[in-house]
Amino acid sequence: MTDSVVIIPTYNEIENIESIIRKVFSLPVDFNILVVDDGSPDGTANCVKNLMLEFPERLFIEERRGKLGLGTAYIHGFKWALARTYTYIFEMDADFSHNPDDLIRLRDAALNGGDMVIGSRYVNGVNVVNWPMSRVLMSYFASVYVRLIMRIKVQDATAGFVCFNRKVLEKIALDNIKFVGYAFQIEMKFKAIKYGFKVIEVPIIFTDRTLGVSKMSTKIFREAFIGVIQLKVESLFKSYK
Repeated sequence: MTDSVVIIPTYNEIENIESIIRKVFSLPVDFNILVVDDGSPDGTANCVKNLMLEFPERLFIEERRGKLGLGTAYIHGFKWALARTYTYIFEMDADFSHNPDDLIRLRDAALNGGDMVIGSRYVNGVNVVNWPMSRVLMSYFASVYVRLIMRIKVQDATAGFVCFNRKVLEKIALDNIKFVGYAFQIEMKFKAIKYGFKVIEVPIIFTDRTLGVSKMSTKIFREAFIGVIQLKVESLFKSYK
């Protein structure tokens, strides 16, 4: 059995899901894939189930009822992975905004000592393709805001392309993670750092989706803005050991 699983949350990704699965399985490293689908009405889950016949013991699906949030989808996937023997557990989008080829680079960094490896858009300048300037600025300065408030050095705090060593997820109390959008990504990084894990950023080029519809909203950004302050305040009264 492989030591690596890629968790891909989906909601209405019928245009992308087969292509992203086939691309990951074409890589020279043996990755498994877990799709966590939130009741996509477009047939995403059925597409995955059909592909499972072609890729038995490599492709898996967990189906949930309704849109329950990105953070809860990943936590569902983390628990599924921790119940098995995977050492390296990845987050990745379904829409090719994260280049599957970079999975190997993130895994290599984890093999070389990274407990949490982030595919970073901002560690070497700004590496974003096809986003409007307003969204680039919003995302970039969100990470600046996180660094200022939380006093951490991560350049891309809202990144959703991440490799975790299982020991990180075993240490973080997943049931106590409170946020579901961008703030979920920030919370996971902040807690990994507070627990003393080694966090590495690997530069990637982020390319906005060409198929399907973005799930981003102002509500998600609002959650992140307020959540950062909440996390910082709570950390002042919490012991991380």
